[in-house]
Amino acid sequence: MTGRLAANARVVAALGTRSVRQTLRRPQLLAPLILFPTALLAIQTAGAGRAVDLPGFPPVDNFLSFMLAGSIVQSVMFTGNSGAIAFAIDIEMGFTDRLFAAPISRYAVVLGRLAATATLGAMIAVYFIVLGLIFGAEIKEGLPAAIWIVVLTSTSALAFGSIGAAIALRTNSASVVQGIFPLVFVILFLSDAFFPANLMLDPAAWIAQYNPLSFIVNGIREPVIDGWHLTTQLKAIASVIGIGAFGLLLCEGALRGRVRRGV
Repeated sequence: MTGRLAANARVVAALGTRSVRQTLRRPQLLAPLILFPTALLAIQTAGAGRAVDLPGFPPVDNFLSFMLAGSIVQSVMFTGNSGAIAFAIDIEMGFTDRLFAAPISRYAVVLGRLAATATLGAMIAVYFIVLGLIFGAEIKEGLPAAIWIVVLTSTSALAFGSIGAAIALRTNSASVVQGIFPLVFVILFLSDAFFPANLMLDPAAWIAQYNPLSFIVNGIREPVIDGWHLTTQLKAIASVIGIGAFGLLLCEGALRGRVRRGV
């Protein structure tokens, strides 16, 4: 039993390393993770910086500090989508089928891809933290908050990636997975990632209050602009666990479906 777990752990590590290198070597996979969120952060910070003066806007040193969490989550969602596209490409090329035919766990193959997504999520968190500090953002809770942001971002990337992986396993098509990209924007803008929910109009305000992404964003944002609040962090953790559990259940169902179809 121990030997099998060790073997599967090596498979996860090897496939995760391969997937990270694959993403870093492909500009079409890497660009959405860094360039788009960075450009949007710069445009919104420059164009809507006076929003902090609106009545009801959360107390914050500058708009960049408020926006940082939204950009991180945006990039993390793109990471999950990009990882799913790469996974679907591997399926289309037959690489994944060869792995499934090998004497290793099919779950280890999926976890290898998700491990890469989590790693990329951590790298993205570090990138945006450094970028924010360079251009004037301040993390109120210091180094512990920065570490927590990296952990929460990494696990969020894994959670989002699990849903993308399930879609890739179900459809076997990179184009179908890529087609969910606009949906990512819709879900993100129906949260308070880029604007406080209390200043939105209904029904967007009502949706944002209950959107799990809002809880994750606030879990990242709170130690940056304010301080620690247990309720906020518990909601963020519960949202990550809920999304991840849902995605992994979808992956399990997709894997079982492939077995029934003899794939």
